[in-house]
Amino acid sequence: MTDAAELRRRTQELLASHSSATTDRLDFLRARFDAGLAWVHYPEGLGGLGATRSLQAVVDAELEAAGAPDNDPRRIGIGLGMAAPTILRYGTEEQKRRYLRPLWTGEEVWCQLFSEPGAGSDLAALGTRAVRDGEDWVVNGQKVWTSSAHIARWAILIARTDPDVPKHQGITYFICDMTDPGVEVRPLRQITGEAEFNEVFLTDVRIPDARRLGEVGDGWRVAQTTLMNERVSIGGMRIPREGGMIGPVARTWRERPDLRTHDLHQRLLGLWVEAEVVRLTGERLRQQLAVGQPGPEGSGMKLAFARLNQEISGLEVELHGEEGLLYGDWTLRRPELVDFTGRDAGYRYLRSKGNSIEGGTSEVLLNIVAERVLGLPAEPRTDKDVAWKDLAR
Repeated sequence: MTDAAELRRRTQELLASHSSATTDRLDFLRARFDAGLAWVHYPEGLGGLGATRSLQAVVDAELEAAGAPDNDPRRIGIGLGMAAPTILRYGTEEQKRRYLRPLWTGEEVWCQLFSEPGAGSDLAALGTRAVRDGEDWVVNGQKVWTSSAHIARWAILIARTDPDVPKHQGITYFICDMTDPGVEVRPLRQITGEAEFNEVFLTDVRIPDARRLGEVGDGWRVAQTTLMNERVSIGGMRIPREGGMIGPVARTWRERPDLRTHDLHQRLLGLWVEAEVVRLTGERLRQQLAVGQPGPEGSGMKLAFARLNQEISGLEVELHGEEGLLYGDWTLRRPELVDFTGRDAGYRYLRSKGNSIEGGTSEVLLNIVAERVLGLPAEPRTDKDVAWKDLAR
């Protein structure tokens, strides 16, 4: 059994053989992966040592103290938080060895081709089709709200392979090469002025059957692993006290006494306490993850994340008064990472509006919490046993 002392020893060996001061960043990250210090809870040979997930903090602390480079996790968050755990659980050995190393080092960026113009909250209603043609699948359709598609090499993709069965049963999960012919990425400018998201059009895109994850028609079950991990990665991020959205507001309060009022003070205190409760709940959730797969609890965390971000950013704009109405820059940019708390108060206010949509809409997540956490009766569903092709659209 690998313990904390053993991980410290292995980390020091890595630092001794690959000095963070002289080793090329990418070479260091590759060496870290090969030493099993990327994801210590992953199997040996796949970036891990089969250790307890909680021991990752031991490695991270040692490397941070030594000034070692990281893999820029915000830039490759979709790969780390969604693609990797899905590949680990459902991928073949060949797929795991092909994709996990360059994913973790950041050499290959991933995106997520799930949502569609007519299938966002009701994702299982998706209409993108994949038709078998020999050893390939030919894919046609449109995806939307795709973060990082403009810099991604690979995508996790779900498509309908059988329209004659109920919607949840006829879906298959694929890995799509974003450089293949027929893949077109268009910027989707949002309320912040940036084009952080994209539309992706798929026209006769050929995907080898070797890039299928899971069984044909079992894509919805595979996608649940992705979605549960996505909600944890969004709502359960490890942050310090006064990290996240509450940090800038607290700093402004301390630095600008001229902006203070009694009412704003009371509201800020309430939101500060809520933010701290959510932070500590996230820590508890990560400890639960150390002994199992993410469950529906991640949906509750993501719900709290979205609501708090919107309330805190609204308070921040009020706190700034007239200054809060200013907006720094409307220039169309295509950023390489999602930054929920960057730039100015106006940006944070506008960007937070998307938090209750991305990663699962709050309305859907409320249903998940009600049914799977609280055990309440499910909502009536008239389309559950109807073939997808017969659904009203």
